Amino acid sequence: MQMFLATLARASLVFFVWAGSTAVHAQDGGRALGWSQEPPVLMRWLDEGYAAEFRGARSLAAQRYCAAAREGSLEGQYRLGRLLLQGDAPGDRAVATTLLALAAQRGHEKARVLLADQAPGNQLPDCLLARETAPDTPVPDTPAVVPAEVVERYVAGLPPGQRRLARLIERLAPRFAVDPRLALAIVRAESNFDPLALSPRNAQGLMQLVPETAERFGVRDVWNAEQNVRGGLAYLRWLLQRFEDDVALVSAAYNAGEGAVQRYGGVPPFAETQGYVKRILAFYRAKKHQPPDSPRPR
Repeated sequence: MQMFLATLARASLVFFVWAGSTAVHAQDGGRALGWSQEPPVLMRWLDEGYAAEFRGARSLAAQRYCAAAREGSLEGQYRLGRLLLQGDAPGDRAVATTLLALAAQRGHEKARVLLADQAPGNQLPDCLLARETAPDTPVPDTPAVVPAEVVERYVAGLPPGQRRLARLIERLAPRFAVDPRLALAIVRAESNFDPLALSPRNAQGLMQLVPETAERFGVRDVWNAEQNVRGGLAYLRWLLQRFEDDVALVSAAYNAGEGAVQRYGGVPPFAETQGYVKRILAFYRAKKHQPPDSPRPR
């Protein structure tokens, strides 16, 4: 009998620990669910959307998720699709499967799983087609570059290994006359600070250099983090000169190649590239590149 009571007590303790952990995850806005690497403003919209969804305010949750998705957030795109997939309004399923298909195409594993037994749609939500501003968030015509203190908080919040690589990027970028904040935005979007990242297209390392680009900019060991960053920064500097510091065009060229930008006369009409450009602009928050103060050494 005593053994049975002890077992029951242990089981009760496990249940209460689990329940408490679940409550904490609900209260923290969902950061434990994998979007802590988003830019601060997008993270806030995702947190607010998660909190609204948790308390049953679906319209507010959809509004916040869509605001994040509109600025290039892959997690926002997935969350909005998943939310709409549970709805019963006419057209919700077509919009949901369209969003999930786009998120899956960009590599979101949970979106791919949700879409497994669904036919992809071809309809985007109105909130993505019509530019609108998230409540309480002014969007000036000419936004200023993301403040240094915001970037510092972002870098300081990274795990130690990623933070060390972010500091390397911050140190090297001015030597190539590249704003460290733009370089961080690119690396975050490309590999999320993983020096061993390898894409299906054979893009390699922190700055996802394909072999041709690595050779073009003198990278002998693409898996060496510093060499990879130097090669990627040299390529960024070349793109900034070619596209006259236009961040959208530079980002599009880094993702799809400068030839594609040239052919289409602007950002190519590829869902992946357009989402990528929005993601860079959401983090950097300026249309024109602002070179760092320090001069480029020879």
